[in-house]
Amino acid sequence: MISEMLSVHGGNPAEVCTNAQFWGCERQGTPSNILNPVRSARIRTSTSFNFKYGKAEVRAKLPVGDWLWPAIWFMPRYNKYGTWPTSGEIDLMESRGNKNLMHNGVNIGTEQVGQTLHFGPYWYLNGYDYASYVVNNGAGYDNDFHLYQLEWTPEYIKFSIDNKETTTIRGPFWELGKFDERAPNTDNPWRTAKSPLAPFDQEFFLIMNLAVGGTNGYFPDDAQNPTGKPWNNKSPIAFTEFWNNRGAWLPTWDLDTDYSKRASLKVDYVKIWAL
Repeated sequence: MISEMLSVHGGNPAEVCTNAQFWGCERQGTPSNILNPVRSARIRTSTSFNFKYGKAEVRAKLPVGDWLWPAIWFMPRYNKYGTWPTSGEIDLMESRGNKNLMHNGVNIGTEQVGQTLHFGPYWYLNGYDYASYVVNNGAGYDNDFHLYQLEWTPEYIKFSIDNKETTTIRGPFWELGKFDERAPNTDNPWRTAKSPLAPFDQEFFLIMNLAVGGTNGYFPDDAQNPTGKPWNNKSPIAFTEFWNNRGAWLPTWDLDTDYSKRASLKVDYVKIWAL
């Protein structure tokens, strides 16, 4: 963990590393910054199933455990308009496994689920703020199974939870993201697209994963957790800080009880229909 090289390039098309940015394919461990101490899990259908327009429904029960990050999402089969987020991302469900993670007086842990579209000309110029919706449930999304639903047509994308619409989003996405105001003289990567829904006018595939932690801000540094936050998002040794504080967060995963089912992302079914 302190001197090895971690490579996730894979040996066949289904395992290939898709983006080398931000050390996504290779990382070198050092004594001061160890390699990721926890292995995440992911299932994706990039080589087996892709679709364009339709309805999707996933019945799932979310995990409990500090700093767990469950997600059910869709990514483009081909980066038709360019690398992320130019070709889009559809987040059907994202949540945090902390039972009592508070931010600005709101529980952003197991009581909150987010549904989001990512789009923009560059990774630092992303329009997700204009296409993101969160839903809080005081009972927690970890206590029962819920339906996470998508309706995707050539005119709009609609998100729902348990058959209740959360938001409907329409293009054109250049205007929705206010990119002319935010970054004048930036080229519109979808200007030649025939569909107002571009970049969401191409085939996407399904991903279901359970990640841990991260330094991109999804777990805010100023959020309040009963045992504190064990790392800083700007720290050059965030991995080491996280692992050194495992005595605080690892017990919340309840690994020794019932095969750690409480800390697992449990999926009952996935259904996808054509329009």
